[in-house]
Amino acid sequence: MAVKKTAKSVKPPIEIHNVVEIHPPEIPENSKLLFYKDCTVQDIKIQLNNTKYRRGVWKTSDGKLIWGKLSAGINGHYGNELKSYVIAMYHSMHVPQNKIHTFLREIGVQISAGEIDRILSVDKDIFHKEKEEILETGLKISPYVVTDDTGHRHKGINGYCTHIGNDLFAYFQSSTRKNRINFLKILGGVGASYCINGFSINYYKKQRISEFTLKLLKRANGREFKNDSDWQGFLKRLGIKDKYPVRIATEGALIGGLYKNRIHPALAIVSDDAGQFDVLLHALCWIHTERILTSLNTVSDGYETMVKEILNDFWNLFKDLQAFKNQPSIEKRNEIENMFDVIFSRQTSWLSLDRACKSIAAKKRELLLVLDIPIIPLSNNTSERDLRDAATKRKISAGTRSDAGRDCRDTFMSLKKTCLKLGISFMSYVRDRLEDNNKIPRLTELMRLKAKTISANTPVF
Repeated sequence: MAVKKTAKSVKPPIEIHNVVEIHPPEIPENSKLLFYKDCTVQDIKIQLNNTKYRRGVWKTSDGKLIWGKLSAGINGHYGNELKSYVIAMYHSMHVPQNKIHTFLREIGVQISAGEIDRILSVDKDIFHKEKEEILETGLKISPYVVTDDTGHRHKGINGYCTHIGNDLFAYFQSSTRKNRINFLKILGGVGASYCINGFSINYYKKQRISEFTLKLLKRANGREFKNDSDWQGFLKRLGIKDKYPVRIATEGALIGGLYKNRIHPALAIVSDDAGQFDVLLHALCWIHTERILTSLNTVSDGYETMVKEILNDFWNLFKDLQAFKNQPSIEKRNEIENMFDVIFSRQTSWLSLDRACKSIAAKKRELLLVLDIPIIPLSNNTSERDLRDAATKRKISAGTRSDAGRDCRDTFMSLKKTCLKLGISFMSYVRDRLEDNNKIPRLTELMRLKAKTISANTPVF
């Protein structure tokens, strides 16, 4: 397989703020300056920059008082440079609040620990709104997303933090449950709706819901319910009360709402085979699938040899899929499908290995979805990498104690990772939004531009 060469990254030029000329201490007469030998030294300057605004108060001829107003970007007794620095230190570099407080007091800032907490978690609606815009736009313009979750503690209770994203964006959302309804609601965002349509009915049939319940739900084909209360009231009026039919009906209605209002018509979800993510067009991570084979207990050299042979074929097939993604063709597609069947339908003298191969063969559609949509990745490594931030935060801070703190943690993790994917300085982004400059475009606009570039460079099948 030919290895595709990638262009070397070009470092951006260093911005020069000061130029200092240095000459020899003693220059003999009649000497001539030939050229300068440049030497660039990078440094930073951290110092107080306090400003006193003297707002003139004037009295008009009719007795009214008027005074100078602060610009829109000034809010409170701390400047936006300091606020953006605190937010970046805490959310981007994982510096605990007490360490930030100590540092600021060391350089002379008169600030309390409570004020730092307010900078981090109070009045962040503009950021929460942009986070939700990221998910809404990402699901509409993306042919796939990868997803995974990790543990999270909130108010001393164990919960979960779910990641959804790809090369365009990252979205994090904390919750107390880990099931399919919860995942579908996260995909639906703040305005998740319920809708019964063709997608819902197909899901009901796939889940083998009873014919009686299916007939009741079909009568509502085309109806949409805007919130949980409306949906639960509808189920109650139909008399659907048992746990299983309520769950399946709810999952199907949420899927219908996603297809109607929210997602790319052919959105694929790549996961590690956790049951809650098995919705829509589902693709599996090959790296997690390999664990089915590597977890086998090889009690003898013969068994170990058999596993190694299967693994060798497994990774050769993986390399063929990578080559297919770069140059898709009908011939290669058929060859890969046949190879998959040959590898995972073989019979050996070891029953456990045969069962493992059979379980992988049963996942053929999800493992080979890339043959239909070559752009989707073969693993959910993007989620694994993005979730390291949540794991690091968990190790440092243990958990969140307030709803505002939890929401801000999810929001700024989402915005930071999205900025990174779009090549934007997170601290510059935060400062721009705090100052209401909008010199940095909405992240959704940059996502759409990058999506067009990716689409233009994607091989056509």
